Amino acid sequence: MTGGPIRVLIVDDHPVVRDGLRGIFTGDPDFEVVGEAGDGAEALARVGRQGADVVLMDLRMPRMGGVDAIRALRESAPAVRVLVLTTFDTDSDVLPAIEAGATGYLLKDAPAEELIRAVRAAYRGESVLSPAVAGRLMGRVREPTRDVLSNREHQVLKLVADGATNREAAAKLFISQASIKTHLLHIYGKLGVRDRAAAVSEAYKRGLLG
Repeated sequence: MTGGPIRVLIVDDHPVVRDGLRGIFTGDPDFEVVGEAGDGAEALARVGRQGADVVLMDLRMPRMGGVDAIRALRESAPAVRVLVLTTFDTDSDVLPAIEAGATGYLLKDAPAEELIRAVRAAYRGESVLSPAVAGRLMGRVREPTRDVLSNREHQVLKLVADGATNREAAAKLFISQASIKTHLLHIYGKLGVRDRAAAVSEAYKRGLLG
């Protein structure tokens, strides 16, 4: 391949797992394992020191878990692709990792050939999902949209997205600031966020704001 080997960083709190993953890539000239880390904090430090193209990231680790590490990497090293490799495929694991910015999500029982293909695809910026995970996400998409915003909530969120303060939004909609705050709380609850910026970001992701 052109441009040199794909630099891979392996992040898992189990040394045996790290050894096994390293063995998959060792000997293949298309890959270079640049290091290993036992938790998210160590992964961030290693990426900062030596860089990486693709990070194989476990989720449940001491000190800093995978989701927090993915979120931090998106800020500090946005060019690095993160491929989650874990034993967990529940909604509470999959969705936060994808939302945090993971390029792909595979389970540890994936065959070595599938893992190699996934790393190549992640390196190219392509989304990679194991069949079980893809099925879960499709199920979520097909769920009834119980979190759709009301017309008024949409109006409030649109004004907030445009930079309006609570006072300005209240004036434009001819309602009180207290009502704006109430609408925002409902919006946060429906979108699963905690603040204005996150609400706007999530609404854009879901296509609720154009």
